[in-house]
Amino acid sequence: MTELTLREADFSSADDLARVVALVDAYASDPMGGGTPLSAEVRERLPRLLATHPTAFAVLAFAGDTPVGVALCVLGLSSFAARPSVNLHDLAVLPGQRGLGIGRRLLEAVADAARRRDACKVTLEVRPDNDVGRHLYADVGFELSALCGQAYLMMEKPL
Repeated sequence: MTELTLREADFSSADDLARVVALVDAYASDPMGGGTPLSAEVRERLPRLLATHPTAFAVLAFAGDTPVGVALCVLGLSSFAARPSVNLHDLAVLPGQRGLGIGRRLLEAVADAARRRDACKVTLEVRPDNDVGRHLYADVGFELSALCGQAYLMMEKPL
């Protein structure tokens, strides 16, 4: 395998923004990402949103000069800890690069970035049928979010 390098994306760089969007689009196209590519409208809006969002950041993984993975995160807030938290919104590795430890390395880089931001935790959501992802997350220390022994459920209200 070509040497793997990781670095935080520079959201002031059009090239890095294009890399992030392309990798998120590849993830959206995958069955675990919903199986539908991003719309043209979203591909157009996402770079501007990332460039101006005050708490978004991403880690890019490269095999040589080729981007092969991304971890897209948003800084949040834990009121119970009175510290920032990091939500890992998207973790994507291109299909031909899976099983090589890239996802694990991205998760380690996100944890490092979270520590630099004094975050108390990293959160993520995962599909119940994503056995590979769930195994990886558990293997690096993620567990079900819970309060007083009760696991949280992810809910949303589309607007």
